[in-house]
Amino acid sequence: MKQNDKYGELKSQLAAIACNFKENEPMYKHTSFRIGGPADIFIMPDSEDALIKALNMCRELQTPVTVIGSGTNMLVSDLGIEGAVISTLGLKGMSVSENGEITAGAGVKIMSLSKAAAEHSLTGLEFAWGIPGSVGGAVYMNAGCYGSEMKDILISCRHMSISGNIGEYTKEELKMGYRKSAYTDSGLIIISAKAALKPGSRVDITERMEELMQKRLSKQPYYMPSAGSTFKRPEGNFAGSLIESCGLKGASVGGAQVSEKHAGFIVNTGGASCDDVLRLISKIKNTVYKATGIMLECEIKIVGRTAAGI
Repeated sequence: MKQNDKYGELKSQLAAIACNFKENEPMYKHTSFRIGGPADIFIMPDSEDALIKALNMCRELQTPVTVIGSGTNMLVSDLGIEGAVISTLGLKGMSVSENGEITAGAGVKIMSLSKAAAEHSLTGLEFAWGIPGSVGGAVYMNAGCYGSEMKDILISCRHMSISGNIGEYTKEELKMGYRKSAYTDSGLIIISAKAALKPGSRVDITERMEELMQKRLSKQPYYMPSAGSTFKRPEGNFAGSLIESCGLKGASVGGAQVSEKHAGFIVNTGGASCDDVLRLISKIKNTVYKATGIMLECEIKIVGRTAAGI
């Protein structure tokens, strides 16, 4: 069977329900690293119903499925991703209640949620101003910085199984920890989240947001393509400090470089491949381990045809 006919039935069914999709879509367009080969089929449902139908179609046609959000914590293989990539960025609903609860679809950008909270004079999401990515991704990995995390404000989260069944976790069931939640590696797809915020001064809230943004800009390679912090924080230490102490700041492989601004980040200086990043990660881990006895754990999710855990 020819490759261009392999997903003919899937494409026909997606077109029948007017679900947005593209063929051979370059994944570098959908990751903050700006790295990644093509997805065979790239699907972006714009509603929960469309998501259910797309998942059912893929299951019935035995098409492999990879679910992504903004791709801000992801490294995609140079050979791309087999089957269907389903993006949740089309799930964009957002509402704010009078009692300070804010509900958002998984596809809402976390910065947009932070801005909406400020506009309603609600405090608790200032830390998210400047964090790239979507609400779904922020919940999945319990995103946080400067002493605050998603677990501090979340009260519930709705999800969908790969078979299209919808469920919900309460705050306690979310089991949020350092860069993880009940959703980590669960196979469940986050579709929306609800947070409880507190009334505050809009002036104070926006000032705090600007203060945190300036800290981010001064210390991180904010405007360079990356996937955020490359490694998890080792207990009692900081990955960036360990990497810098080993003289690796500015070290590079191909177009991938240890940021000269913050050694905890690997950046794409232009034309970096997945292989460049993987080889640089391996070099960093080996060097740090030999010098300190600490084995760094990668925080970035690696996906695609030749992806391998590191």
